[in-house]
Amino acid sequence: MSISTTLGDTGRTQLGDRRVSKGSAAIEALGALDELVSAIGFARSLAPSPEIRRRAEDLQRTLFEVSASIGAPSSAEPGAGARGVPARTVAEVTEEVHRLESREGMLSDWALPGGHTAAAAFDLARTACRRAERALFRLAETGEAAPSPETLAFVNRLSDLLWLYGRVLERESGVEGALRPPAPAKNPAEPKPGPDEA
Repeated sequence: MSISTTLGDTGRTQLGDRRVSKGSAAIEALGALDELVSAIGFARSLAPSPEIRRRAEDLQRTLFEVSASIGAPSSAEPGAGARGVPARTVAEVTEEVHRLESREGMLSDWALPGGHTAAAAFDLARTACRRAERALFRLAETGEAAPSPETLAFVNRLSDLLWLYGRVLERESGVEGALRPPAPAKNPAEPKPGPDEA
């Protein structure tokens, strides 16, 4: 069996047990989630921290569950497609966000991506996460599918966590990633200008 079925050439694709437009809100949300999973995977492949790599993989698997809930057959029993993310998962991610942001200096400034390769990859994943969140809210507004409140909370919290992973990686590598660089230290030994030089 080939992955190239040609069935999507007319602009429609399979969603659960039905054919829908490739421009539908559900397909847009699934595409955004697909991008997010890949972006996290790329960041994970670069991360030097085994713990962050493990957590990133867990997050990818959860996002696959989110996609599965959106693509659930319309004939499924009521609510089956809207289970989404368990409340305990949202609580775990929230707790992790609070734990990381409590580190000294973690929230002292905005970040300027690019000082550390893996951190920049997590920054890129964060922007993909925000796009996925917007797509999920648009999907909910159309009534085409109903992402659960826990799913929406998870994706919202996830963008915070991805940002924090970037900052953790920078700090652990000794990289200064703040938007405003620290002011240069004044050299106390530097001679002061004389009256004729001022």
